[in-house]
Amino acid sequence: MALAKYVGFSLDCDDPAALAGFYSTLLGMEVAFSSDEFVYLGEPGNGLGFVKVDKYVPPTWPHGDVPKQSHLELGVDDLESGEAAILELGATKPDFQPQPDRWRVLLDPAGHPFCISASM
Repeated sequence: MALAKYVGFSLDCDDPAALAGFYSTLLGMEVAFSSDEFVYLGEPGNGLGFVKVDKYVPPTWPHGDVPKQSHLELGVDDLESGEAAILELGATKPDFQPQPDRWRVLLDPAGHPFCISASM
């Protein structure tokens, strides 16, 4: 028997509401809980949270000054059009792309790297 139940994953940021808005639009997830310090999207077991951290410093991927500690893996129907739509939403694309023919690394508005690849 498990000792705990997975309920979600949270990202640190300086503005939980703004970052939750980005991911809500990107993933089609509804806000389940919101406060000044924390916003949670989705349902327990399939959710994503955003935590306010004073003096938040975003990762500097691909440079190691402030390393990424984690990143999300997301699937899109088409890599090119998916990337374009996500960039329009407010993500940015770093110059360094390890394997751009297979996946793309993008940065959310708070600087967290996440990857997109064509869904199978």
